[in-house]
Amino acid sequence: MDKKIVIVGAGVSGLIAAQQLEKYGYSPVIYEADKRVGGRVQSDEVEGYVLDRGFQVLLSAYPMAKQYLDYKTLNIKSFVSGSYIFKNGEQLCIGDPLRDISLLWPTIFSKVGLFSDKLKVFKLRQILKKKTIDAIFKDEEVTTLQYLQRFGFSEAIINNFFKPFFTGIFLETELRTSSRMFEFIFKMFGEGEAVIPKKGIQEIPNQLLSKLKQTDVKYQQEVETIKEHTLVFKDASKVTFDYCIVATEASGIIPNMANAVNGWKSTQTLYFEVDASMVFKKHMIGLLAATDDALVNSISFPHTKNTPNKLLSVSVVKQHSFNEFELIKRIAEELKSYFNITTIKHLKTYNIKKALPNLDTVAYSVYPSETQLTNSIYLAGDTLLNGSLNAAMVSGELAAKAIHEKITGYVE
Repeated sequence: MDKKIVIVGAGVSGLIAAQQLEKYGYSPVIYEADKRVGGRVQSDEVEGYVLDRGFQVLLSAYPMAKQYLDYKTLNIKSFVSGSYIFKNGEQLCIGDPLRDISLLWPTIFSKVGLFSDKLKVFKLRQILKKKTIDAIFKDEEVTTLQYLQRFGFSEAIINNFFKPFFTGIFLETELRTSSRMFEFIFKMFGEGEAVIPKKGIQEIPNQLLSKLKQTDVKYQQEVETIKEHTLVFKDASKVTFDYCIVATEASGIIPNMANAVNGWKSTQTLYFEVDASMVFKKHMIGLLAATDDALVNSISFPHTKNTPNKLLSVSVVKQHSFNEFELIKRIAEELKSYFNITTIKHLKTYNIKKALPNLDTVAYSVYPSETQLTNSIYLAGDTLLNGSLNAAMVSGELAAKAIHEKITGYVE
């Protein structure tokens, strides 16, 4: 088709939009400010280790991920369905014995919560297994904390497990995130696994890029302004288009556009090298039970080569005033004090100021036409729906469908 379609941003939503447009017979052009694809989904290699930019996992049950990704080629590595909880010098454990029978007794006798809490976790999993995603996102919205309290969970399991676990997912410490998002994520954990490609989270956008056959990707092309039918770049050069999908934060480059999000959630991820003897027995995330004093939220040991030393990832969500040197020192002290982990050396710190959009309400999807901003400009990205990789994929697909519908008059 001869319509000139451009996409601003080669993150996950932009790559999905391009793939969908190719399916319709178009040959879009992507303009990306960075040197590579991925957006917020990137990895770096440092001293032989693959470091994801922020601790990120893919939930294998995401409907869109199952549709667009080839898990076998990604060589995904799964976390065991459970967590180690560190509290008052003890290492506790809670997990899913239906998937790993060895977790049965540790979970039953764990002091993470009451025995009735563990029965409620099982009950909630069964309820959400039967509840459709559509029903979840049509339900009333309360905060996640209110939802857990209404369900009857004790303060013990909320503080020891739910708060640290979902703080790491929602990137906020008070569980103010919509109950719709909680139900969706809990359902996805129940129906699949938390996985990471062996070579890092960057492999996801890399694979999406490899599937594009009719798309031209232009790197280090930073867009300054988008006007009707025209892109204006930082170097003052211009490109005209028939249709444009903005698959990056739009408020800064589209004049007079209101912010689509109520701010952004931030996080920090620190990577350390540690002795192999420090690695957990099972490949699970380590959580620090809710405490006012500590900065560490969670830790994990990404898959690495069979070497004497291993990689440790540390996530920090709480706000603080430490400079980088002070932060590294403080985290090393907390690792020793709370987890009995001694670090060999610090490798890198990622300060991710725009990690997740802070949305007042969340949705799973919208009508494709709702992605249209002007006659020629359409929006994509998780800011339209909810803060997840799945939402990024949904929105990219929707924007492409909207343009196709506009051009052809055909509604799928």
